[in-house]
Amino acid sequence: MDQSRTALILTGGGARAGYQAGVLKAIRELLPAPRENPFPILCGTSAGAINAASLAVFAEDFDGGVDNLLRVWENFTADQVYRADPAGIGIAGARWLSALAIGWLTRRAPRSLLDNAPLRHLLHEGLDFSRIACAIENGALHSISITCSGYSSGQSVSFFQSRPGQEGWRRSQRVGAAAEITLDHLMASSAIPFVFPAVHINREWFGDGSMRQVAPVSPAIHLGADRILVIGAGRMADENARPGGGGYPSLAQIAGHALSSIFLDSMSVDLERMSRINRTLSLIPESSRAENATTLRPIEVLVIAPSQRLDHLAARHAQALPWPVRTLLRGIGAMNANGGALTSYLLFERAYTRALIELGHADTLARSDEVRRFLRAN
Repeated sequence: MDQSRTALILTGGGARAGYQAGVLKAIRELLPAPRENPFPILCGTSAGAINAASLAVFAEDFDGGVDNLLRVWENFTADQVYRADPAGIGIAGARWLSALAIGWLTRRAPRSLLDNAPLRHLLHEGLDFSRIACAIENGALHSISITCSGYSSGQSVSFFQSRPGQEGWRRSQRVGAAAEITLDHLMASSAIPFVFPAVHINREWFGDGSMRQVAPVSPAIHLGADRILVIGAGRMADENARPGGGGYPSLAQIAGHALSSIFLDSMSVDLERMSRINRTLSLIPESSRAENATTLRPIEVLVIAPSQRLDHLAARHAQALPWPVRTLLRGIGAMNANGGALTSYLLFERAYTRALIELGHADTLARSDEVRRFLRAN
């Protein structure tokens, strides 16, 4: 199997990233040698960054890495990600109400709606980041990038750990910076705006990497990929007609719409741009490209994304959330049908994540021939 320049891009989406575990489960079943890592370049953003880092830690045993992901995602509970107990939710709600009502009297505004300290503990206990360097040194991994968004600079920063000689990059509002990937990078990349707190790295506060990430495919290309598998966390296109009528959108509906824009839109636009570049390059003889020393090269891309709307899937499992979280979300309209998008990002409960895994597994096996061809696994 030719795996020399294949990259895996795992996008953001909070709890929706459980879908990625299902896709990877199916890919493992399609590989002739499942222990060998088929993705020497791993790129992750937001919750996808956590999945990417987990695969990087287990790069010398892809089979074991997928098992590790499935073990976590199949047994998730919300309290493993954020404080879901009455005290934790009550304190967070009180802080926000106080900030809105008498914020001018307080010296410190609340940093986030939810406290994700449990997620930091889970990742600290479950991932040995020193194994990334070992995997790179032993040739099982070429590089990993974790993308975060800088609140001061406004830049999309892709922190990457790679083989010696890999140079960084700088484009308009996009930077590639060499770094040893740590827990802080994962916490920053997955810090959904307003929901989870920003993380201080070096000289700047960073939040969710999907914010202002105008070219999410770019890190994989800069790291040398010529074949890219993208696993999305939402439908890339919805051909249904726009519904009409309805009352004024709830706060949850607006928040869900904003998060979907952050997590989904940039990837769709970037893939369209890449498709146009590939078509243009196909019209230019290779000799002409070499003669003019163009740095552009054709990139083979395969996208696997949910075949169902995940907000609808989340709405069917919303009652699995702890009652304090349901109470908080009900207050902003997230527990009704129109608020399902917001719920779909926060529903870290096994009933929902197992449904996501099943969907990702089924969607991938339905395209098994296409996936095998892409991975040169025939």
